[in-house]
Amino acid sequence: MTGVRVHIASDHAAFELKQHLVQHLGEAGHEVVDHGPEAYDALDDYPDFCIPAALGVRADVRAGVEALGVVLGGSGNGEQLAANRVPGIRAALAWSLQTAQLARQHNDAHVVSVGARMHSVDDATAIVDAFLATPFSGDERHQRRLDLMTAWEAEHLTER
Repeated sequence: MTGVRVHIASDHAAFELKQHLVQHLGEAGHEVVDHGPEAYDALDDYPDFCIPAALGVRADVRAGVEALGVVLGGSGNGEQLAANRVPGIRAALAWSLQTAQLARQHNDAHVVSVGARMHSVDDATAIVDAFLATPFSGDERHQRRLDLMTAWEAEHLTER
């Protein structure tokens, strides 16, 4: 998938990886929206960056813009949790090419989370590239499961 808008964010632990990915994704033809941080700060808080990135993806998708998100941290766990706080967003923690691809193929994930302390820069880049390049399969069984989650969310959560 080339030419997609990519909303990206990190915390301090993944700041250097984010900087690398902003350049890499731009060179690959993606429109990159960097939600921060703008500078390294060992005391920053990942929700301040990851939630706006997920909100950006949601706004674009609702407007018909082809967009995905990338959130990065030391492990990627907290960043995934933060992105999943945004109603309507499905964020997946990917730790391999296969989990990144399955997040898109089976779960139509909007956002991928990757741990900078868990992977080399090259491996993390490959995981993000795999996520962005993989389309949702559209298989009925996968769509049915997504529809069940969407219906539950609509019934039990309120927009904030």
